[in-house]
Amino acid sequence: MLVIGFALTISVSSYAQGAKYIGANGCKMCHNKPEKGAQHAQWLKTSHSKAYSKLDDAGKKNPDCLKCHSTAGSVNKSLIATLKVDEGVSCESCHGPGSMYKTAAIMKNREQSIAKGMIIPTEATCKACHTGKKPEGHPADKKPWNYAEFNKVINHPDPTLKK
Repeated sequence: MLVIGFALTISVSSYAQGAKYIGANGCKMCHNKPEKGAQHAQWLKTSHSKAYSKLDDAGKKNPDCLKCHSTAGSVNKSLIATLKVDEGVSCESCHGPGSMYKTAAIMKNREQSIAKGMIIPTEATCKACHTGKKPEGHPADKKPWNYAEFNKVINHPDPTLKK
């Protein structure tokens, strides 16, 4: 699974040479509008937005923890434009750095968005962190992680997009 995630990262990065991470506020400009699905407001209610705040002080400095608890903690610092470590697991953890696909003109066309580096997440994307193994210090889950169930919780479609 990690090989698939790594291959996905490499293929997307080859498309998005020079793309920078803009942070959730960069996405919020469009993705908090009710007519577009209010994805930012939905994200704020999820454990992804709170992932960094769940870490203790040692975890907030530990790269092994940050790679799954913060988008900014998992990327090369030279690729960060306006992303903050404390925003947790934000849009670009799953969708890739947004600087090249963030404009409305590009985002209204799925193929163009993908060509500019937008990742359409799959189960493999999620499994980069949701491996089923819990590192030291993690509480036990109430039930095993299941992609189909988890995806229902975090799904955030944009009703204005054509498939």
